[in-house]
Amino acid sequence: MNEPTLQVAFGAAGAVVGLLADRLAARWPEHEMPGVRGIDWRTIVVVALSAAAFSALPLRFSAPRDLALSVAFFAALVVLLATDLDQRLLPDEVTLPLIPIGLAVLLLGWNPVVASKDMALASGLLAGVGAPAFLAATGALFRGSLGMGDLKLAAGLGLACGVSQLVAGFIIASLAAGVILLALLATRRVGLRTAIPFGPILIVAAFLAVLRPI
Repeated sequence: MNEPTLQVAFGAAGAVVGLLADRLAARWPEHEMPGVRGIDWRTIVVVALSAAAFSALPLRFSAPRDLALSVAFFAALVVLLATDLDQRLLPDEVTLPLIPIGLAVLLLGWNPVVASKDMALASGLLAGVGAPAFLAATGALFRGSLGMGDLKLAAGLGLACGVSQLVAGFIIASLAAGVILLALLATRRVGLRTAIPFGPILIVAAFLAVLRPI
């Protein structure tokens, strides 16, 4: 199968994953309000981001194991993206397993993001500890609205992405989020007191960290 065909196939699969994740998030974890949310702007965002991220994977990796691990990782992130947009919640059932699984993949030398680096293990371990520590410190300093779910997610992302890739992805994602937020403020879609979930920024940063060529 040639590269463009692979991209289309992966993109279509990503769109399906995004739609399923959105429909799952509309039902799980249990909502306080009765009923099931219909398809709305959150569905479009999750499906579009998932399709874009998945379609880029064949351009980044070619080995079957690398692709399989990346697909599983991205699928977990898409579920978290959907639940955070729907409920501002990053469920432990998804964030916590990412930590031991990420550590095991790193120790086995299977991590496709950092495997080619000279200090792959050190990079993953440092990011796994440093990412949540940095977010906790900055959150306390600036009195942000970071939750424990964000910190647990950051630990898993650090192990999966390594220091340089995660930092680069976070910078790009933060800049993009800043532009979107300014546009929303200018159009009065959100206010200065509106709580903005931080999880989507971390998740987009992870997509970029995995897909960014080393």
